[in-house]
Amino acid sequence: MAREIGFEEYNNEVLKSDKLVLIDFFATWCGPCKMLAPVIEQVANDNEDVMVVKVDVDKNPELAVLYKVASIPTLVLLKDGKPLKEHIGFASKAEIESMISQYK
Repeated sequence: MAREIGFEEYNNEVLKSDKLVLIDFFATWCGPCKMLAPVIEQVANDNEDVMVVKVDVDKNPELAVLYKVASIPTLVLLKDGKPLKEHIGFASKAEIESMISQYK
């Protein structure tokens, strides 16, 4: 299950994770973000070896700035705290899993 995180969880969990991490930058008012939410849940449930987290850009603008998020939804894949790949806009489950599989 994907869970929403803030700056503290980002520092304590995401940066220290030994797993791949997929961050979904979203906002509650964003239509495409709402469409992407169930896809992110499916990806999280089907990829237990990947940490899947959500960051609300309105509640955590410092994280959005850190990754230069200019449009939402934006997905960022990390390994060892470093960004590997980014996708802007809606993505299908297959597209997201393809992005992840390149780095497993």
